[in-house]
This record gives sequence, C-alpha cells and structure tokens, in this order.
Amino acid sequence: MLFNSYEFLFLYLPAVLAGFYGLLRRSSDLAVAWLGLASLFFYGWWNPAYVLLLLVSIGFNFLAGRRISLMSQRSRVRRWLLAGSIAADLVLLGYYKYANFFVRAVNDLAGTQWRLEEIVLPLGISFFTFTQIAFLVDAYRGRAREYRFLPYLLFVTYFPHLIAGPILHHGEMMPQFSGAQHRRRIADDFATGLTLFLFGLFKKTVLADGIAPHAQQLFAAAQFQSPMFLESWIGALAYTFQLYFDFSGYSDMAIGLSLLFGIRLPLNFDSPYKAADLADFWRRWHMTLSRFLRDYLYIPLGGNRCAPWRHGLNLFLTMVLGGLWHGANWTYLVWGALHGAGLVIHRGWCSLRRRVGWDADPVSRPARWAGWLLTFVTVVFGWVLFRADSLATAGNILRGMLGLNGLALPAGLKDSALGGYLAAEGWKFSESPLLHGAGPVLWIVALLLVSVALPNTNEIFARFRPSLNRARGVSDEVRFWQWRPDRGWALLSIVIGVAAVCSISELSEFIYFQF
Repeated sequence: MLFNSYEFLFLYLPAVLAGFYGLLRRSSDLAVAWLGLASLFFYGWWNPAYVLLLLVSIGFNFLAGRRISLMSQRSRVRRWLLAGSIAADLVLLGYYKYANFFVRAVNDLAGTQWRLEEIVLPLGISFFTFTQIAFLVDAYRGRAREYRFLPYLLFVTYFPHLIAGPILHHGEMMPQFSGAQHRRRIADDFATGLTLFLFGLFKKTVLADGIAPHAQQLFAAAQFQSPMFLESWIGALAYTFQLYFDFSGYSDMAIGLSLLFGIRLPLNFDSPYKAADLADFWRRWHMTLSRFLRDYLYIPLGGNRCAPWRHGLNLFLTMVLGGLWHGANWTYLVWGALHGAGLVIHRGWCSLRRRVGWDADPVSRPARWAGWLLTFVTVVFGWVLFRADSLATAGNILRGMLGLNGLALPAGLKDSALGGYLAAEGWKFSESPLLHGAGPVLWIVALLLVSVALPNTNEIFARFRPSLNRARGVSDEVRFWQWRPDRGWALLSIVIGVAAVCSISELSEFIYFQF
C-alpha cells in the first residue's frame, strides 16, 4: 500500500486513526497493539507471505536483545550473542538482497553457469534489518531500556517508517509509545501533521511524478544508444530533482502521518542541495542512514581516531558499503565509491586548509558558490550511477554529459534562419523528446529554485516542532512565511491537497521503496 493511493488516503488511514484514538481512551497498550496490527496489515498489503518473515525477524531480534541486556557485561557469551545475532540479520538480508547478484558476479568472473531462482526482495527489508541491528547494539551498550514485546513490535513495524525510513533508534521511540505522549497537544499535532502530509503528497504526485517522464526518457534510451550533451544533462537533472522531491515528499509524509498519532520521528531530510560540500550533503540527505553508518560502521572501524590514511580508508569503506546497502548492482557500488572518494578528498582539503592557516579566514562568497557548484555537479554525476540499470547505461550518459558523444541542437531550430545557418556550418540536430520545447528546462529551473532558494518544510513548520530534532539554522524567531493554524494557511493547504490528490493517476512507488 502506498501513501499516494486512494485506498490508503480514504480507507486505511481514517480507519487506523479512528481505532487508535477510540482505544486510547481505554488503554494506551490497546492503542499500541492496534497500531502494531495495523502496521502489519499495511506491510502485508504488498505480499502477505512476507508478514511471517517480518514476524520471525522481530521475534528473533527481540529475544536476542532482551537476553543480551540481562547478561553480565563481562560475559564473553554476551559479545558472541551480539555478533551471532547481527550475523543472522545480515545473512537474511544478504540472501534476499544479494544472492542473485553474487551468483551473477561469480558467473561473469569465473565463466561458470550457476543458477539460482529469482528471489523476490521483501519490501523494506534493508530498513527493518538496520533498525533491529541498531536495537541489538543499543541493548549491548545498555541504551535500550524497554523490553515489552508489543512496543517493540510497533517500533519495528510502525507503518510511517517501515518501508523507506527513517531508521529509528529504540531509545528515541519507546518513550513515545506510552499513553502520556498521546494525550498532549492533540489538536496542534493533528493540524500540523495533516498539513505536512499534504505538502509531502504534493511534492510526490505533482513535482516528482511531474518531472519523472523526462528522466525516464533519457535512461530508457541510454540502454541502446549514446545520448548527446544537452539531452544527457536535461535527463540527468530531471532525475536529480525527481529523486529529491520523491524522497523529500516521503520524508514529510512520514513525519506528518506519525504526528497524527502524537508520535515524532527523527528528521531525515534537510535541503541537501543547499550543501556546500559532500560532508554537508550527507548531513542533510537520508540523515538517519548517515547516522547509522557513522555510529555502527564508521566509528567501529576506527573513525578519525587513527592515522590519516586509515581515516580515509574508513570513510571510503563506509560509503562503499552504504552504496551496496542501496541495492545489489555494480552501479550502487560505484556510486558509493564515488562519494567515498569525494569525502576523502574533502577531508584532505580541510586538513590542508588547517595546516596553512586558511581555515582561520572566513570563506568568501565566490568560494562558497564554487563549493556549492562542485558539490552539486558531483551529486548529479553520482545520481546517474544511482539510477542507471547497468554500468554500460551509466557510461553512455556520463560520456554524453562530458561532451564525448557530441552536441546536437533541438530539431525545432532547424527550420529557423539561425538553424539554417548552423546546419550549413555542420551543426547536428536531434529529435530527442527532451529537446522538444522548453518544458523540461522550465521544470528543472523551477525545481532548482524551490530546492535551493526557498525555506524547506522543516523551517516552515519549525514553530510546532514536528520532528524529534530541529533542522540546523532554525531559530525561535517567528517569520511571516512560517506555518500557523489560521484560515490563510488552511486555504493554501486545501488547494495543495486537492492538487496532490487529483494528480494521483496511476501506481507510482517511492524510489526508496526498492531498498
């Protein structure tokens, strides 16, 4: 079931809300149990067979975490139990997500003919696996303090986050599943959550889905031919903004939905295209994944508490494994390596600035703009790898973006006086749909301005603190453009909501659902 579907909006969500608040009057435990069952139903809507797999995973990790928490901290068995439990989670994830990829890779490298039946990837397995690994480690470190099964079931299955994040921590969610959290500020939370949800729905169905066909045209064509300079950049930028508003929309919808139940999720998206360097980008993009990779992979590898070469290696390995987490394809591995190399270069540049004393001087505006442009272009090149179905397809597009496939002008110019002159001079013209009219370019310019020049939803709703943590740079100063529960904002929300709902024309999954 998708957030951007009629059955979710008009059947599932109203029923879950009615049941939750009806039961909350009697018992918070009943309300928690209702949310847990509703979340299992939400997951099972996609494929009921995998509900059993999810429940087995939940039961195993709950018992393992509880056992770890009860054992003496000096016990070696405790450490082995933690390692074995994490290994079991990773084996499950590896089988469903990477088994076919591993067999194909071995066949390609060794010339063998091994075969494995195609395995259907359980929806959201990467997210509920990482969530439970974090729980096991927190239990080992003594940070997990609630060990009742029903709250744990809801912690893992909670439907606003189950499919595409954010990745939750046990300690930040369990206190919110008590009844006291649900009986405060219900009206404010409900109004804020509903409006934020409608904003996210608009981002998905109007903005992301609106520009998606232009991205699809490029990546579909690039499987069979080498696109030229203009169409490569237009298609790559179209996907850059499709992914941005798709994930931003999902993040807003998840936080808004959760707020309808009086529960706050951690912030997961904070205007990443405003970043002036790659490190800042990863502090803004999929923030809870970055937190997980930092706390449970980068720091255990040694973090920055080691020699510079080892520090760089830790950064690189973290990003490569983070790339592989996104999918079983060489493109994700190379995408992670690109970002890992970029972070290593950025770290080296910062170290050089400190050594020569440049970090004491404020960064000039031209330098900030140069840093932003370099970061943005790097991210766009990376998204080509992220989206392409193979390295060959990605290579075709990247060569086009570098001008190695040549330059062709829109065919519409050919009949003009300028076009005739250019044709006589040997210029080529392309019939690519991406060069028909100014529509794709206008889309890209508009979405660029929205993503880098306007306040984001974290800032717009900051007065009502819809998430667990606040976006950086958000102050308590009241701005005229911030949301408030009045008639003007209510009217705008209705217009946005109607436009968003009317734009639901066909099944359109969120991009992060495939991970």
